[in-house]
Amino acid sequence: YPIEHIANHKEDLQAGHPNNIIFLTADAFGVLPPVSKLSKEQAMYYFLSGYTAKVAGTERGVTEPIATFSACFGEAFLPLHPTEYAKLLGKKIDEHGVNVYLVNTGWTGGPYGTGKRMSIKDTRACINGILNGSINDAEFDTLPTFNLKIPKALDGLKENKVLNPRETWGDKTQYDAMLTELAGMFTENFRRYDDTGSEFDYASAGPQL
Repeated sequence: YPIEHIANHKEDLQAGHPNNIIFLTADAFGVLPPVSKLSKEQAMYYFLSGYTAKVAGTERGVTEPIATFSACFGEAFLPLHPTEYAKLLGKKIDEHGVNVYLVNTGWTGGPYGTGKRMSIKDTRACINGILNGSINDAEFDTLPTFNLKIPKALDGLKENKVLNPRETWGDKTQYDAMLTELAGMFTENFRRYDDTGSEFDYASAGPQL
C-alpha cells in the first residue's frame, strides 16, 4: 500500500544516524548476560563474530545446542571481506557517538534443557533502558573472561540478579565451566581472522582465556 497510508511517515523516506545499535543473540548455553554495553572495539569483534545458537527444533538433525557464527550477522550476503564492514562500523561509531549493546534473548539460569528462556518482560526492560538512556546511568560489573560490562540494576526487571548470568545458576562451578567452553568457541571461530593483515587486533576485544 502507498506510504501515504502511514500517518507518521517521513516524506523524504530517510532517517538520521542511530543513537544506539543493538546486536541480538540467542545464547543457548546460558552464559551471556541479557544486556551488555560494548566498547567500539568489542562492537567490532562481536559484529565480526555474529554469534547465536541453534537449538533442537530449529533445523532437522539438531538435537542439542550448536554455537553458530555468521560474520556481520549475515555472512552469506557479504560481497567484501567481513573486516571491511567491521572497520566501517568502527568509523561510524566514532563519527556519530553511537552506543552499542549486545542483547541476549536466549537462556538464563542454565543451558538449554536446564535453564529457562529469557523472559520477554526482562528483555523489554533492557531495551527500554537502552532507548531511554537510563542504562548509561547504571553502575556496571564486568563479566570475567568476556570482559563485558553488565549493568547492576535496571528499571522494570523483576530481579536485578538476572543481569549477571552467573548469579542465576544454582551451580556456579558448572557456569564457570560453560563460560570457558563458550569462550573457547569464540576463540576458535576467530582464528579465521588471524591472517587478515589488519592493523587492528580484533581478538583482543573478545574473550581472553
